[in-house]
Amino acid sequence: MSNKLINGKEIGAQIRLTIQKEVKELVDQGITPGLAVILVGDDAASHTYVANKEKACAQLGIYSELIRLPKETTEVELLAHIAKLNTDAKIDGILVQLPLPKHIDEQHVIESISPHKDVDGFHPVSVGKMLLGQPTFLPCTPHGVMKLLQYSNVEIAGKHAVVVGRSHIVGVPMGQLLLQQDATVTYCHSKTPDLAAMTTQADILVVAVGRAKMIKAEHIKEGAVVIDVGMNRDENGKLCGDVDFDDVFEKVAAITPVPGGVGPMTITMLLVNTLQSAKAKVKLA
Repeated sequence: MSNKLINGKEIGAQIRLTIQKEVKELVDQGITPGLAVILVGDDAASHTYVANKEKACAQLGIYSELIRLPKETTEVELLAHIAKLNTDAKIDGILVQLPLPKHIDEQHVIESISPHKDVDGFHPVSVGKMLLGQPTFLPCTPHGVMKLLQYSNVEIAGKHAVVVGRSHIVGVPMGQLLLQQDATVTYCHSKTPDLAAMTTQADILVVAVGRAKMIKAEHIKEGAVVIDVGMNRDENGKLCGDVDFDDVFEKVAAITPVPGGVGPMTITMLLVNTLQSAKAKVKLA
């Protein structure tokens, strides 16, 4: 495997070994970290993610509970399930798999999760603490990207990082975490007039827009580190990212593949957050 590739599977596996060890230490004290996942409806991608989360919990000794609800479930019914989990001593982390059916207000649901169990890092309290640099649950994908950079010995301080995409799940927190590590950060999005003029300045380019192979060689500075958060299907139905991997490969210093780059890290950081929540409970006891 090329040393240009930032391998999320390998880095995730290293982090999971540490999690496994810490989970065992907690279990020996009579505490088993617990994660509850609520899945509403039958979105195929969501089912795959949830199955992977369950498998990862089982491998690491984390208790997991899956609540499957039909897509007709009302917001009131969903909130009742969350309220119950908020007070359930077995559960340290609550994750409601997004997207939710259209008739349910996502923001309302996120805000109903106890900030102490918000292992997705989406609650306004978690977001506020992240912006202030206070200890909190960090959103899993951006946190995973930071770990990829750290484990790959990518210098962040003083570098120009460009984030393409401004979602509250990835783009916005991504830029903030890079800023906290002393990068100079530029955000780009659909209203940025000349995208290539911005992205060709990037020492570190993070792309999270959900458009297959949108970023080409002309968007990349020679020797840049490229993190591709996208997960799309190309014209042949094959998994691909937002970056045209083959087109840019010669120009980059390092790049995450799709699949096998950022994806494995997202679930790993969810488990890190669940463990963090269980450890906080021990400290409070």
